[in-house]
Amino acid sequence: MTVRFAAACIAALSVSMFAAPAAAQPAETEAAPETAAIGGGGRPVGPAWSRSPVIAEHGMAATAQPLASQVAIDILKRGGSAVDAAIAANAAIGLMEPTGNGIGGDLFAIIWDPETERLYGLNGSGRAALGRDIEEMRAEAAAIVGEGNGIPPLGSLPVTVPGTVDAWFEMHDRFGKLEMNEVLAPAIGYANDGFPVSPVIAFYMQYNLARFEQNLPMMEEFDNARATYFEGGAPEAGEIFSNPDLGNTFSLIAEGGREAFYEGEIARMIDAYMKRIGGDLSYEDFAAHESEWVEPGCIDYRDGYALCELPPNGQGFAALQMMNILKNVDLSQWERGSPEVIHYITEAKRLAFEDVARFYADPDFSPAPLDWLLSDAYGQERFALIDPEKAAAEFTHGEPPVIEPKLESDGDTTYLTVADSSGMMVSLIQSNYRGMGSGLVPDGLGFMLQDRGELFSLEDGHPNVYEPGKRPFHTIIPAFAMKDGQPWMSFGLMGGAMQPQGHAQIMVNLVDYGMNLQAAGDAARLNHSGGSSTTSIDGDPLGTLHLEAGIPDATVERLRAMGHNVEIVSDGLMFGGYQAITRDLETGVYTGATEMRKDGIAIGY
Repeated sequence: MTVRFAAACIAALSVSMFAAPAAAQPAETEAAPETAAIGGGGRPVGPAWSRSPVIAEHGMAATAQPLASQVAIDILKRGGSAVDAAIAANAAIGLMEPTGNGIGGDLFAIIWDPETERLYGLNGSGRAALGRDIEEMRAEAAAIVGEGNGIPPLGSLPVTVPGTVDAWFEMHDRFGKLEMNEVLAPAIGYANDGFPVSPVIAFYMQYNLARFEQNLPMMEEFDNARATYFEGGAPEAGEIFSNPDLGNTFSLIAEGGREAFYEGEIARMIDAYMKRIGGDLSYEDFAAHESEWVEPGCIDYRDGYALCELPPNGQGFAALQMMNILKNVDLSQWERGSPEVIHYITEAKRLAFEDVARFYADPDFSPAPLDWLLSDAYGQERFALIDPEKAAAEFTHGEPPVIEPKLESDGDTTYLTVADSSGMMVSLIQSNYRGMGSGLVPDGLGFMLQDRGELFSLEDGHPNVYEPGKRPFHTIIPAFAMKDGQPWMSFGLMGGAMQPQGHAQIMVNLVDYGMNLQAAGDAARLNHSGGSSTTSIDGDPLGTLHLEAGIPDATVERLRAMGHNVEIVSDGLMFGGYQAITRDLETGVYTGATEMRKDGIAIGY
């Protein structure tokens, strides 16, 4: 049977399920039938979905910034592959959405290649400086944020080698069609000529400026960042913003390749900047960097649907662990917005994240017992710990039979996905981590360095403990889903620890409740925080269950009676940013959806 979520009948949707957040709902006085037939399908009129999914035959792009989506489509129309288009969009959005990403950060991707008929995973995360040991890190961090408070989020201490540019060239060398100077040309043009700032990004620019100004003592300098992004204050929505320094950096990369960034002029400029401010990241750290092709892991959920994620040092397998727990209960026996469904998703998250805090780290230093963590038997064992009537006061991690795994395979963030006429689909996520990053913009380069190293632990013996040359635990995770062994959906949901929770909720919305692709993202979300952490700075064991406006009051009351610490959040800032593309298994037609809580748009042709 053909899978067409964009045109599937969704008459079963009702406000008793996860309705869209209150801000997207029509006024109470607006009366309309629950659905209205459009194009042979059912289109809800009311709170169930914010806009129609986008349907197109030849290509699709969904990003968090409309101009970046258009850049991707333009590249596809010029004969570029989905990888070419994804790189072009990523470069553009790094310029246009510097609050979440840029070439000072890291990148992860999952690519479906129709020629070889397989998924490829790319880990483009950078490593800690080779020249700073853990005792130096502890002493310097404690001097800034105090003993036992981890690594500060700003300044040079949390900076790790940016992996994005190398990841671009790894993908391009294997799957690109156009020359890199053509791929980067749109971003270079926008950087030099300017573009109008979009509303949500303008808000985050204001937020980040306030954050930096409140924490200036953590940073060695802020003048470059102020001159690059905040001259005259944060830009407002509609204001034309340009970044000629970044345009020049992009041009150096387009002409000189990845060597320009890691072994040439750019690496030497960053080295000189770090020496000037007293930071440790060096030319040698850049020259030693390389991305890693990895094998995605997949979990069969139900009805032929499988979720696929990348292995640690990211948290993607947390989503797989959640699905491996949830497949032991038929969620569809309850309405989507019921306390039972939210309870099971929340408890599954808490169980999975205890394992994340215990096992997930750079596998070159501390491999995790992945086969065991994703086994059906372990999923059943963890599911048995869930009391259907009440929230557990505390969970802990599992205990593997032997912690000697055998691997079978060779804050703030942006997520984007692109698909082309050949059937290639790219799931790409890229980030500077918290906020805009470290607050440090190297002289003359126009981009901010990431603060991903904040996520290291400083506890001796912890798998994620800081070490020179080590990759920190990562929150950013692209996702992919298969149907009956065929490529079906490229998707992601940005936003720190929200990401695995969001991936699981999207899968539940689509598979268990038959929502269309846009409605699945619009539906109000949960975001649980608390419990153990990969930084060894643990939260309350019970944690807080944050619910987006749109969850029924009766559900909230029942969850509190079950022992959950529930907090209603009226804005969408902590619930991530979703983009998705599905491919019809029979016709190859694409459907795209995008996050209504962001500025983005899905475009097809």
